[in-house]
Amino acid sequence: MAYQNITGSISPQDIQEIKAALQTIQKKLPFLITLSNEERRRLLKMGDKSLAFVNNSVTAAQSNREILPASFDVEELVRDYQLASALTEVLTSMRQITEQVDDTLLAVGSEAMTSSLTVYDYVKTAAKKTPGLKTVAEQLGERFKAIKNKSAKVASGS
Repeated sequence: MAYQNITGSISPQDIQEIKAALQTIQKKLPFLITLSNEERRRLLKMGDKSLAFVNNSVTAAQSNREILPASFDVEELVRDYQLASALTEVLTSMRQITEQVDDTLLAVGSEAMTSSLTVYDYVKTAAKKTPGLKTVAEQLGERFKAIKNKSAKVASGS
């Protein structure tokens, strides 16, 4: 579907239900971990092509246990592969939702900013003749002071 102006809402109850659903997902995955950047960098990565390689190695290990050392745990390899396959499926679904939420947030945020800039322009213009709007115009203008100051510093080489 092509992007159009977004009109929607999420009730406080819906937000609570969505958060509860996310908590349910976390409860269903109690083994999830958090890795440091260093740990992430050091670990071997398993992408789509590697998943097929691991699947084939599982089959080879199950069919040829006698060539593996007694200390090699074939069942653990099978469990790891099955979990990796299941998590890949879950992650694909979660990424689709995350991408849609992210795209919708970007679009609706852009809509809100565009409309807000229009309001700001009208307030600045009206503030010249309408008592009490100067303060509102200044308050709205605060959003741009940091940008102007940063631009001025970059231009002056500071």
